[in-house]
This record gives sequence, structure tokens and C-alpha cells, in this order.
Amino acid sequence: MLQIYNTLSRTKAPFKPAEPGRVRMYVCGMTVYDYCHLGHARMLVGFDVVQRWLRASGYAVDYVRNITDIDDKIIRRAVETGRRIGEVTEFFIDAMHADERALGVQPPDHEPRATQYVAEMLDIIGRLQDKGLAYQADDGDVNYAVRGFEGYGKLSGKSLDDLRAGERVAVGSAKRDPLDFVLWKSAKAEEPADTKWESPYGLGRPGWHIECSAMSKSLLGLPLDIHGGGPDLKFPHHENEIAQTEGAFGGVLANVWMHCGPLMVDADKMSKSLGNFRTIRQTIASGEQDGAEDGQPRAEYAANPREAEMLRFFIVRNHYRSPQNYTPDNLLDAQNALDRLYQTLANVAADDLGVDWDEAQAQAFKAAMDDDFNTSGAMAALFQLAGDANRGGSARTAGQLKALAGLLGLLQQDPQTYLRAPTRYKPGAADAARADALDDAAIDARIAARAAAKRDKDFAEADRIRAELREHGIELEDKPGGQTNWRRV
Repeated sequence: MLQIYNTLSRTKAPFKPAEPGRVRMYVCGMTVYDYCHLGHARMLVGFDVVQRWLRASGYAVDYVRNITDIDDKIIRRAVETGRRIGEVTEFFIDAMHADERALGVQPPDHEPRATQYVAEMLDIIGRLQDKGLAYQADDGDVNYAVRGFEGYGKLSGKSLDDLRAGERVAVGSAKRDPLDFVLWKSAKAEEPADTKWESPYGLGRPGWHIECSAMSKSLLGLPLDIHGGGPDLKFPHHENEIAQTEGAFGGVLANVWMHCGPLMVDADKMSKSLGNFRTIRQTIASGEQDGAEDGQPRAEYAANPREAEMLRFFIVRNHYRSPQNYTPDNLLDAQNALDRLYQTLANVAADDLGVDWDEAQAQAFKAAMDDDFNTSGAMAALFQLAGDANRGGSARTAGQLKALAGLLGLLQQDPQTYLRAPTRYKPGAADAARADALDDAAIDARIAARAAAKRDKDFAEADRIRAELREHGIELEDKPGGQTNWRRV
């Protein structure tokens, strides 16, 4: 039986959805004011694997991942660039979708935008006000009265005393309590007109936390089977979601809370101020790293297929709850490991019969995934299959490898095409990226010249060509029957 670690209970327990056979999962998505970074990649890929395994396990999954398309940072970006809010959000939504496609992230079943659910947010605020859990302050903002909700802090493990004024929440003079958070922000005169909605509290816009309460309740009902998100959302965002939803409707918001671990850069938190901030497209884009060859920003870009799958592999090989450290050496290790799996599939043709769940490594894979989505354990089964395939040359074993990896969104490219793609994450990659680097046609021509030299018994020339290709990062493999395969290393 599938077991999941629940952040709320701090224990791992058998997963039992409210409705047998159906999973209602809500994951907090992006605030679309900038390109997605590597921390976003970890969340996107992590919960993509979760929903893939739930479906593979026979569940009917209703997966909702929202978009925050109204927020202070979005407004700031619109004002700075002189664009309308909708222009900013559409651009970065398109950019996010480009990143998802590059990483093999399947789209959620529903992708609601916050601006589509303002009426539902106002309904929840009204319910909270009727119950004495919300009030309109002198500055026009509507705030949540945190001390009126008895269970506040149960997700993060923080007591109200831990959250005393000035430590984690800025003191606002209009609030009754410095811990209270905003549900509805009163409009400011200088703010753009497209950031304001009519409400019983005057012109304004929703606070961030109320958005997810409205979207999750509207699309999935209560309780959710799984509510997930990044590690930084546990407090205050998810804590405030619980207070809002449970305060308004009673019961529980979600039966299981899941949070992926942090992604670090050289053991430091990724931050623009530290100069270690990297976007997804900077990491995997072909050509210009931001996809802007003419100096103008682009939402769409061409991803390097080898590097894109390497980044997904890098994320998946770690357990989703564990901290993960992004370093050049770790990326190189991921690239080398993924290359070995593809080399197996290049050496041994895989059948397409799907997974044989009675086979030993398939059972080991399933046991690992059923243990709180332990992808690192599942990876061990894949490498065991690769070793077996290399030793025995079995198409069935290679087919098992490919089919099981497919459940993680891996190893679905043509092996030869993958291995011939360039990559920056290898020794000598800088040389391979030079303007005079060999293209596929030049490589094939040299291989043909080498074959001719071997026929003429000019083995010195054949060796010289092999050495020349190796200097360009091209490794040759002579196969029975005179065929020569090549790959970039």
C-alpha cells in the first residue's frame, strides 16, 4: 500500500483518499512575474512524479495546480515595464509552460488563475467576517484575526507565542494584532486600474493566501486528499490557507500535506543577492541561454533535449523531501549517470511490451515508489536492470528499464539521438561548443573516411581519425558487421 509522509501529522501513513479510487490533489503553483528558477523546477518535477505514480497505481487523479496572476510583484513588474497586468502574466505563463514542456512535466488537469475566482474569495471573506474571524481595518484592508482560530500553527508547529510581533510578521498599525494577515487589500490611488475589483469593502484586490483557499475549494471540494507545494510555503501560506478554509467551512482543508525539500546552490539558498540565482532556461536552453537571440525576451525557447532530461534526472534521483544541492559537479554526475542508461538502450534494443510487474526489479521499483515516492530507491532498480541488460543483452530487460523509467518521465528519447546531442555539462564541453565544432555531417564524413582507411589497411590513418574525433568529444563504437556508432561525451 502507498504510504505518504504527512507534514501535518509529521508521520508516514497509508494513503486513504476520501473517495476510494479517486485522488483530489491541489498544488500551489507559480506567481507569474518572472522566469521559473531551479527551485520551481524541483517543485514542478516532484509533483509531476507524484501524479504520475498515483495514476500508474490505478487512481483517478484530479490534479489542480494554480497560477497566481495578481500580486504585488506582478504589479511592480507591470509598472516597471509599462505593460498591462494581463500582458505581464500571459508572457510569464507562456514561459512557464515552455519550461514545463522542456522538463517533461505533464500539465495539471486544471490550471485556475486567481483572477477568475475573486467572487469565490469574497464569499469566503464574508463567511469569515460573519464568524468574527475577519475585520476591516481603518486603512480599508480586510484582515484575518489569527488569534480567533484555535488551530493556528498546527502545520508549521509554531505557537502564537513563537510568532510574536516583529519576528516573522511586520507590525501594521491598522491591524488589531501584528500577527493578522490580509484577506483583501484596499486599492491605492497610484495602482493600475486593472488591479482593482469592486467588493463590499470597496475597491481592492485579494490577498495572496485567500486565492488558494477559493480555488481549491471551488474545484475539488473539501477535504482535499493531498495539498502540496514548495518548502517555503509551509509557513505562512499554507498555515494561513488552513486558517481561512477551516475557519470558513469547518472540517479540515486537506488530509495529507506534502512539501518538497529545498534546492540549494553550493550549500547556500538560491538568491539573486548572492549571485547564484539560475532560471530553468538558463540551465537547459540551446543557444542563447534566455532564448532571446535578438536581445528581446522570449517566452518560448528551444531546450537542449539532453540537458533538459539531465535536469529532470538530477531532480528525480533524489527523494522529493530531501535537501538537494545544485553544483556543477552534481550536474556532471547526473549527466554521466543518465548517459549510462541511454547507452544501455543504445546497445540493447528494448521491446515495447510495457512493465512486467512480476519481475524482481519492477517489484523493487514499486516498493520504493509506494514508500513515500522514494525515487532514489526506484532509480536503484533502474540501474540494476541496466546492468542486467548490458550483461545479458535481453530486449525484455531493456524494455523493463525503458517502461519503468517512463513512469518517472525518463528514457523516452531515441537513444542515438540523445547521445549525439551536445551538452555543456561535460569536460571539454566548451571546446565542443566552438564555432568550428564538428556537426553531424562532418562527423559522418570522418567516420566514412576512417572506414575507407581500414579497408585500405591504413590503420594509422584510421587511428588518427579516431583520435581527432575524440579530441572533439566524439566517441566511436565499432559494432559487428562493420557498422560504427558515435556519441558525444
